[in-house]
Amino acid sequence: MPPLQEEIHQTTFRNECHKAAINVIFTGNWLTSEHSRFLKDFNVSEQQFNILRILRGQGGKPASINLLKERMLDKMSDVSRLVERLRLSGFVERSICEYDRRAVEVIITKQGLALLERIDARADEIDKMMSALTEEELRFLNFLLDKVRSRT
Repeated sequence: MPPLQEEIHQTTFRNECHKAAINVIFTGNWLTSEHSRFLKDFNVSEQQFNILRILRGQGGKPASINLLKERMLDKMSDVSRLVERLRLSGFVERSICEYDRRAVEVIITKQGLALLERIDARADEIDKMMSALTEEELRFLNFLLDKVRSRT
């Protein structure tokens, strides 16, 4: 991939901080686009995939809509709508919470787990997106990104 300046046809930036912020946004959008393209083979969106992974991580325990919202990578997602689409596809089940009739509980189905297994079998394709970096560079990148977020 060419340097940022070539990709966005901009040669000057206010400072290195400005350039780094633009680079993180641009690269994040690139990764999102590549990830979405990969998930199209499975007929699932990034947000739906995120919900399925959260539910798998529950180890068979149901999750509330609020828990899903808290754990989503994309905080702007309409979780109720996403869950309904996953339900219609047979990947999750919804039920009314026994102790709070206003709450909805969501659990992943065997079909949803099978979908994640098929996606996991091709996980190396996702990992290739970061293949230009060594293991040490990836650890350092993760450290730097965590450090940026810790400022807020």
